[in-house]
Amino acid sequence: MKKIFLTAEWRKLAMANYIIDPTILQKYVPPHTELDFYNGNCYVSLIGFMFLNTKIKGFKIPFHINFEEVNLRFYVRYKEGNEWRRGAVFISEVVSKPMISLVANTLFHEHYTTLKTKHSWETKNNKLHISYQWKKKEWCKFALEAEFEAQPFLQGSEEQFITEHYWGYTTAGKQTTSEYGVEHPSWEIYKVNNHQIEVDFEDMYGADFAFLNQEKPNSVFLAEGSEVLIRDGRKI
Repeated sequence: MKKIFLTAEWRKLAMANYIIDPTILQKYVPPHTELDFYNGNCYVSLIGFMFLNTKIKGFKIPFHINFEEVNLRFYVRYKEGNEWRRGAVFISEVVSKPMISLVANTLFHEHYTTLKTKHSWETKNNKLHISYQWKKKEWCKFALEAEFEAQPFLQGSEEQFITEHYWGYTTAGKQTTSEYGVEHPSWEIYKVNNHQIEVDFEDMYGADFAFLNQEKPNSVFLAEGSEVLIRDGRKI
C-alpha cells in the first residue's frame, strides 16, 4: 500500500453533472483506462468545494491549509487484475494556492491553475446557501440553495456514481498514466432546490466544452464531504 501523501477535509461539495457525448472526451482519456458510464451515459461534472485542515506528508504548510477548489472532471475505470478501479480525470482544477498547483502538477501530472477564489456558506430560513467563485477574466460563480438536513444516497443512484470514484488518473506520457488512490467514507447528500452557474465554459475549459454554456445539468446536488486522504501515486 502506498504511503499517505496528503490528508484534508473536503467539505460542502457542490456538484453539477452534465451528460456528454463520449466522443468529446476520448482524447482526454489516459492510456490504459476507459470511459465509465452510468445507465449508458457519460458524465462531466463541475465541482466546487473547500479544502480544510490540509497536511502534506503530515505537515501543515502556512497559508495552504484552508482554500477553495473548483474543478471540471469526468469518469473512467482501469482494470487491475480482476478488479475494476473507478476514477476521475480532471480537465482543470482551480485553487488560489500556488504551492498546491506546483506540487499537484509536478508529482501527479494534474492540471491545476492558480486563480483568485472565494466562497460563501450561509444558513437562511433553515436552508443552506453555498457559493464558490473564481476569477479568470471575470468572476465565475457556482451557487446553490439546499435543504438543511443531509441524507445517505441511494445505492445504485447517480449520486453514488458521481461521488464514489476512489482513484485519480492523468496522462503522464504517450503510453503512461499516473494513478493515485483517494480514500474517504460514503458522503451524505443535501437536496438542492435551485442553483446558479455563471461560467463561460469555452473560455475556461476550451472549445470542446463550449456546449455546456447552453446545457442544463442532468443533476445538481450538495455532498457534505468528510476527511480524505490521498496516497502517493504510481505509473501504469
